[in-house]
Amino acid sequence: MKSLIAMLAVGLTLAGVPAAQAQQPRFSGGGTPREEGMTGPGVSSELVPDILAKVGIDQKLNGQVPLDLAFRDESGRTIRLGDYFGRKPVVLTLVYFECPMLCTQVLNGAVAAMKILNLTIGDDYDVITVSFNPKETAALALSKKTTYLAKYGRPPAATGWHFLTGDQPAIAALASAVGFRYTFDPTTQQYVHASAIMVLTPQGRVSKYFYGIDYPPKDLRLGLIEASGGGIGTAVDQLLLYCYHYDPHTGRYSMLVLNVLRLAGVATVALLGGFIAVMWIRDRRKLKHAVAIVPPVAQ
Repeated sequence: MKSLIAMLAVGLTLAGVPAAQAQQPRFSGGGTPREEGMTGPGVSSELVPDILAKVGIDQKLNGQVPLDLAFRDESGRTIRLGDYFGRKPVVLTLVYFECPMLCTQVLNGAVAAMKILNLTIGDDYDVITVSFNPKETAALALSKKTTYLAKYGRPPAATGWHFLTGDQPAIAALASAVGFRYTFDPTTQQYVHASAIMVLTPQGRVSKYFYGIDYPPKDLRLGLIEASGGGIGTAVDQLLLYCYHYDPHTGRYSMLVLNVLRLAGVATVALLGGFIAVMWIRDRRKLKHAVAIVPPVAQ
């Protein structure tokens, strides 16, 4: 038994290694700073272009998003951000609709992950996609919504995935609340920004960040269930949350080997207890049967 537990521990530890690897945010220049040769030992921070110093994601876990901010939905109607909160967790994406590359990759990665989930946009959670370009219009938002609803392919998403535009003060306040830093490059006439999606609680607090353009469905599902506070998911999901832990440094869930071993220990004790109980009941029945068939001793 001890050797079996030791092997299990080693196996679980090895299984958890890939999940612990960090996925860096990507930048609209085409890659991570490291891929562009801008970071690493011996590279002075002074060599990093000024424009990239203005771009990044500062985690503000448990920070409150201002729900009184006014935006315009894809029909051009003015809405309050809080209109989409209160009952379900929310996936928030900050993009701009005419982005030539990275924003499309963010949305494609998000919809690919959400299509795999057995949780449904509009029923179990909502998605809010906000353009951080104040010049973009509701017509552009509607075009993007039409495209991604077709990609997602589930009717409830029509009332659960919202594409918003707004004025600069509201956009800046929302971006600041979730730690999303971006800037406009006048040379290329494009916005420079990092890539990530965020999961918010029904009350509008920042719960999780998932970086890059590829979002593992398992992590996204666990993030939504945890953010919901038990409002969605199953008993199995709650068990998985006991075995997995969100690492804010990597933006991933990794396995908690100690908790898995604890559960394995409890399961082993329960199985042994059940086996002992079954054997005891069987022996009792055999004893009663033996007593019943023994003839009485004549006196």
